[in-house]
Amino acid sequence: MPRVVDMEEGRIALAAKRAYRNWESRFEEHFGPKTGLKDLSLRTLCTLAHGRDKGTFYLYDLIMNLENLGSGFEFNELSPGQKMRVIDRYLFLLDRLRFECMKRLGWLEAYPGEDMPLVDMVLRFDEAAPDLQARIPSLSRGHPGYERFARLNTYDREAFIRKLIPRALKEIEA
Repeated sequence: MPRVVDMEEGRIALAAKRAYRNWESRFEEHFGPKTGLKDLSLRTLCTLAHGRDKGTFYLYDLIMNLENLGSGFEFNELSPGQKMRVIDRYLFLLDRLRFECMKRLGWLEAYPGEDMPLVDMVLRFDEAAPDLQARIPSLSRGHPGYERFARLNTYDREAFIRKLIPRALKEIEA
């Protein structure tokens, strides 16, 4: 019996295959349309979460391929509007990657978007990002700063979490 393939699902699968091509050769892992942050190896997560050189390229490459803007090598050739579109998605993904680092360290109970595949984070950015960015990750009750965090207002809680990022990146790499 022939298998029925949803056209949209097939289009996304092809886009993901193209978008993850450089990831698979660099990280020697398999990535697909349903790959989420929790599925990334620690090595891959660390490379991407630092937001430096190579990690930035691989995130740009993912975004640009999914958005049909070429590869990450062509970032500097984009129009200013297209560059901003890529950078918005890059910063969104970078936050989620760093929150995943904190979760793996046991510092966060949960964070907005943790169950969303990376491909969906890019392709559904306009609809998903505003809601996810407006919500603050849940600091673990076991974190030494939890009592202070719990007394803060919403704005200060976000700043508190963001101030943990540099230390989290150092600890996750170690």
